[in-house]
Amino acid sequence: MPAASHLLIPYALSPAPGCTQVLPTLDLPMLRALLQRLAPGPSITAAPQSLSMPHERALAQALGLPSADGRIPWAAWRRVEQGHAPDAQAWAFVSPCLWHIGADHVTLSDHAALGLDEAASRALLDILAPWFAEDGITLHYEQPTRWLAQGALFADLATATFERVIGRDVRHWLPPLASADAARRLQRLHSEVQMLLYTHPFNAAREAQGLPAVNAFWVHGAGALPADWQTPRADPATTPSATVTVAEDLRAPALREDWPAWTAAWQRLDAGPLAALHAQLQRGAAVQLTLCGENGALHFGPAQRHWLQRLQSIFRPLRLSDLHNAL
Repeated sequence: MPAASHLLIPYALSPAPGCTQVLPTLDLPMLRALLQRLAPGPSITAAPQSLSMPHERALAQALGLPSADGRIPWAAWRRVEQGHAPDAQAWAFVSPCLWHIGADHVTLSDHAALGLDEAASRALLDILAPWFAEDGITLHYEQPTRWLAQGALFADLATATFERVIGRDVRHWLPPLASADAARRLQRLHSEVQMLLYTHPFNAAREAQGLPAVNAFWVHGAGALPADWQTPRADPATTPSATVTVAEDLRAPALREDWPAWTAAWQRLDAGPLAALHAQLQRGAAVQLTLCGENGALHFGPAQRHWLQRLQSIFRPLRLSDLHNAL
């Protein structure tokens, strides 16, 4: 039998009114054909205040990682992706960012708008590294808007994913101070970094170039890999020998609520990866599809269905708009 494939699509739907308006005009024949042939499997539900996005939890489950809310060790997993052997150390992502500080709110901007290149990011890391080191945290450059950080402080720290906080008041998403000493130390570090960068020449040079200031950081993806974790593995009941591919096409337009661009990205997905998945299904592969929104994720895969379900799928194929309440 052909090898199984698993396509995971974040931001497949959004509760934003603009998304609801474009749904009736969105025609996705390959997605419709797949939903007609595949059977619903386990689902994930998430409240608006959940720290992790549904697509993160779905991917974590497929990789055999812990999937508790806010406790998926993505940074430790990234180290393994880079070729390092799994270890018991706690890691986290640290993303330099801009906080807009108002009279009654502090909102986080998308770090994609910072215009940080590798040289600027490495220079900023060198500025901040000694301050993090005082709390036993070692920073390592990974990419301009995301660094890797190693430290015991991250061992049991629940953190909100960066995407959850964009455009929102950061105070509602920081680790609660009453929960652990690590949260209090992290808040102190936030205050120190803000004071350091407020008048730092690094930001003066950026201002002279017409670039936004960097005045804060965000910690996410914290934790350590489980002691018995060896290699990516899947739950045989839901992902038999699947190789998970994450389609990121919808992320950027959804986050900026550009629904014409989101629609166009969906159409490209339908003509490309979804058409390829459907072709594999036609050849007999045990394909899987996971659709994720802000409030949930739905998994579809090979399974025996009752004859009435199969008949209903022929006369009334499931459409993306039918899943709106679940995602």
